[in-house]
Amino acid sequence: MAFLSEILGRTITDLDGNYVGKLEDLIARERPEFPHPVVDAVVIDRRGEKQIIPYSIVMSLFAPAIPLKCHIEDIPTYTLNDDDVYLSRDVLDKQIIDTDGARVVRVNDLQLVRINGTLYVSNVDVGMMGILRRVGLERMTNAIASGLRIPLTDNFISWDNVELLHHDQFMRLRVPAESLADLHPADLAEILSDLNKMESGQFLESMNVEQVADALEQVETDFQASLLSEMDDERAADVLEKMDPDEAADLLAEIPEARSRLLVSLMEKEEADDVRHLLTFPEDSAGGIMTTDYAIVPPDITAEQAIKLLRETASDIDTLLYVYVTDPEEHLLGVFSLTDLIFAEPASLVRDFMDDRVKTVHTLDEQVEVAQIITKYDLLAVPVVNQENIIQGIVTADDALDKIIPTAWKKRLPRFYR
Repeated sequence: MAFLSEILGRTITDLDGNYVGKLEDLIARERPEFPHPVVDAVVIDRRGEKQIIPYSIVMSLFAPAIPLKCHIEDIPTYTLNDDDVYLSRDVLDKQIIDTDGARVVRVNDLQLVRINGTLYVSNVDVGMMGILRRVGLERMTNAIASGLRIPLTDNFISWDNVELLHHDQFMRLRVPAESLADLHPADLAEILSDLNKMESGQFLESMNVEQVADALEQVETDFQASLLSEMDDERAADVLEKMDPDEAADLLAEIPEARSRLLVSLMEKEEADDVRHLLTFPEDSAGGIMTTDYAIVPPDITAEQAIKLLRETASDIDTLLYVYVTDPEEHLLGVFSLTDLIFAEPASLVRDFMDDRVKTVHTLDEQVEVAQIITKYDLLAVPVVNQENIIQGIVTADDALDKIIPTAWKKRLPRFYR
């Protein structure tokens, strides 16, 4: 086995030992019958001019000086194909997505293996040793590590898991839907933040709408707006429908008003109405940061009936640590936690185990005031009411603290209410 970096720049000679040029690149092609690309051609730099020759006339690619099987005047020319890949130009230093580590990594080198006279690309080297090899420090590093008895580990990804999307722009691992589903939205968001605009757009295309919505909720609003600008209107509207209403409203407030109105018009009526309602409040008010996803039950049903009702009406609600008790006009009467509900006697009425001393904020209260209420009473969420004490939504702890705690710190806090 050998590495691409080890042979780039080597001298190439003809059958008589005459100088031909320097090895500039290898060209490989993916074939359906092989899991790894086969090297088909060699790119030679002949004093500033490029010549591409078939790999079949190379006698020994890994010799100190690479000899050819013919005389210099008989060297044939290789005919390029549309699916040819230049290994150095198109692959080295390109980014790939490592789903195991949930990160974006760079291709530092390529491992080559010869089997029965055919040369294959076997692995992608994404580790530090690939960089050291390219700058000529691999042997020295190995010697030092051996003397200090420090183990050095390789970091390879098999080409089986690599797909070239655009030869001149981006390479990524094949990411089947089931693999993406295993990644936490925060991991998807971190991958997105490591990619450039074009690459992130391609990555989003490989995800379903719910995955995109979950990932967008993990990044800053201005980055959300940048990613949304790359989506067509129908897909963008679908993504907004899957986002929490408050997150969708914040995002829509960041994009041009004309497109914001268009996207809202393309959303389903219920989700669109929620977003329109939230957009009527000042950005830093309780109404502007609240979500309209919350669970309510009447006071005159039993605990057993409340559990059944929540299963029917609140299955899509993320924030379900608190359940709010309201009358038919949705005046707020009380609150209880899921723990209260689980330990209540099945036949006991909601009004008997709810807490009627509910801490609330009003729609126009400032975000700082909301955060103070949440921290003072150690709440995971606080209900937002209007002047008639009708519940309008809830503000979760992280949304209340969003502009008070620096973003870098806030992202380290656990999302207890999820």
